[in-house]
Amino acid sequence: MQLLDLRKNLVKGVSLTSLKKTLRLYKYVKPYWPQFSLGMLFLFISSLAGLAFPKLLGDLVDSSTHGHLMRDMNRLGFMLVGVLAGQALFSYFRIILFVNVTEKTLATLRQTIYNHLIKLPMKFFVNRRVGELGSRISSDISMLQETFTTTIAEFIRQIIVIVGGIALLLHTSAKLTLFMLAIFPFIMLVAYVFGRFIRRFSKQVQNQVAEANTIVEETLQGILNVKAFANEFFEMNRYKQKTLEAAATGIKSGRYRGAFSSFLIMGIFGAMVAVIWRGAILISTGEMGSTGELFSFIIYSGFIGGSVTGLAEVYTSIQRSMGATENLLEILDEPAEPITDSSLIAPEHHLSGQITFENVSFHYPSRADIPVLQNVSFTVAADQQVALVGPSGAGKSTIVSLLLRLYDPVSGLITYDGRNSQDLPLSALRGQMAVVPQDVFLFGGTIRENIAYGKPGADDEAIIEAARKANAWEFIQRFPAGLDTIVGERGIQLSGGQRQRIAIARAVLKDPRILILDEATSALDSESERLVQDALEKLMEGRTSIVIAHRLSTVRKADKIIVLDKGHIVEEGTHKELIDVDGGLYKNLSEMQFSH
Repeated sequence: MQLLDLRKNLVKGVSLTSLKKTLRLYKYVKPYWPQFSLGMLFLFISSLAGLAFPKLLGDLVDSSTHGHLMRDMNRLGFMLVGVLAGQALFSYFRIILFVNVTEKTLATLRQTIYNHLIKLPMKFFVNRRVGELGSRISSDISMLQETFTTTIAEFIRQIIVIVGGIALLLHTSAKLTLFMLAIFPFIMLVAYVFGRFIRRFSKQVQNQVAEANTIVEETLQGILNVKAFANEFFEMNRYKQKTLEAAATGIKSGRYRGAFSSFLIMGIFGAMVAVIWRGAILISTGEMGSTGELFSFIIYSGFIGGSVTGLAEVYTSIQRSMGATENLLEILDEPAEPITDSSLIAPEHHLSGQITFENVSFHYPSRADIPVLQNVSFTVAADQQVALVGPSGAGKSTIVSLLLRLYDPVSGLITYDGRNSQDLPLSALRGQMAVVPQDVFLFGGTIRENIAYGKPGADDEAIIEAARKANAWEFIQRFPAGLDTIVGERGIQLSGGQRQRIAIARAVLKDPRILILDEATSALDSESERLVQDALEKLMEGRTSIVIAHRLSTVRKADKIIVLDKGHIVEEGTHKELIDVDGGLYKNLSEMQFSH
């Protein structure tokens, strides 16, 4: 018994929590409250106008059966037409107002979700897939569109019809009303039970659709790999499986909805037959006034029955939107990074480029048992060129992530110009850095847009100058469209060397104080490497540079080389100093590379 009570309380708590979460979205309606309130007023008026309809029909029936004048019947007929016209007019304006409010609200909600999403820290994205997050912004918000536009309005309208209809029924015949209402508690209980099942299946469908969208996103982004490995049929089967899973869950949910609707139809029409039977008895005993009253009563009962049936459908839609709401609010409840406009850096936050790591240790949040860096300490002077070398997994790229504050150290301190990195505004810090990675990501637009990403709003003169310094202007000029050449998804229309030089041009345009080169030439042929290396040397002049390299030939000129192994600094010095260390890791790596 105690277990049953606990279960009931838990279900109740979940329902109240879900409802509170859904109502949180109404803060996005606040700026449009006057329009929304006017729409609600029109909804109220049109619903009340609808309630006058059965009463007037009943009066019309009575006027015909009691031999009233044609003038009275015409008057009632015109009143009925007037009620219908008024109801249609108010319904039209209500829909227009609700659609306007909904579109503006959902545009704000989409912007809020996207803005929050893009400000979330890296640890959030490590455990999420792009397709799933895209699905949240598209399909989940689209589901809320129906809720805001029609579902909520229908819910309120039907509540008005049910409450107003019952009040009018009680006024017409209290005995017949109580007889009719005897079945309501049973119907509502069944609605609650079915609603719980439908909501569970709806959320499951949304998650499965998000997984299917993820497959589409990833396969289209990695289409080159799909083709290269001849895995088209593998991906088709994977997508088919996910979509069939979503369809199977949707079908199961449909069975519950169908059974529920059938139950309601049987219950409502059965109740109406019972009401007519009972009403006929009351008229014959004189406990009910007239045939017109019974006619009005039956129509009101039909209205209420239809509203109860519609309410069940609305309840199902609300349950579905609650599932979508929970998914969206999960994203909004994630703590964001304190981002500011990086183009507006206060003078006191300008960096000279000096960097210090003091006993820095780090492990990734998802792998707390695997240390990546352990008590790492080193100093980089302003305008110094420092190389990080070592075998794969030594911790080189992790140092880059810590420099950019994509993650913070587990222990230890990172300082810039002697100031704790956590005391500097995040955007001001990143705004004075530029990264040229090995795997360059280019946006699918034009070359101009990709270079200008380093400094949005830069004019063509500055973009062309950046391209010249990056040894990119020569090949850009050869394209018929020049800077307006479309680079394709992830820059697929360009060669590896061309993509690398576009990335360098982007960094040149940004003019950072601290430059990070993450194995920027490791995947290039000799000619491309020469052009890229020349561009990088120009770029490194007059700024602090951190260079990660597997090819040791590219770091011989570095002011300092830091050798990492298994999360520790094992050697530190210039190329000349380290090459003379007998048995040293740098010397071994160098001999392995240059002996081939």
